[in-house]
Amino acid sequence: HFLPTLAKKGATIGANATIICGNTIGRYALIGAGAVVTKNVPDYAIVTGNPARVKGWACECGLKLNFVNSVAVCSNCNKQYRKKGLTLRKIS
Repeated sequence: HFLPTLAKKGATIGANATIICGNTIGRYALIGAGAVVTKNVPDYAIVTGNPARVKGWACECGLKLNFVNSVAVCSNCNKQYRKKGLTLRKIS
C-alpha cells in the first residue's frame, strides 16, 4: 500500500529528483535536479539536496525572490510576497 503524492498547481520537479510517497509539493515550488524530497515542500519553496532543504523562494513566474524585511517584490512581474518562517504568502 502506497500513500498518495500530490504535486500542486505550478510545481516544477527537476530531472532525477526522488519524491518519497505521501508527500505534497506546494504550489509553484521548485524541486532541484537530483533532490531527494522526504517531507512536504511549502508553496513557492526552492528545494535542493539530499535530503531536500529549502534554499530559497520563487515567484509564480519562476524567478527567485529576494527579501527585504520579510517582503519580496518580483523584478519580473511585480507580484509581492510576505515570508513568515517557512510560509510564503502572495500579498498582491
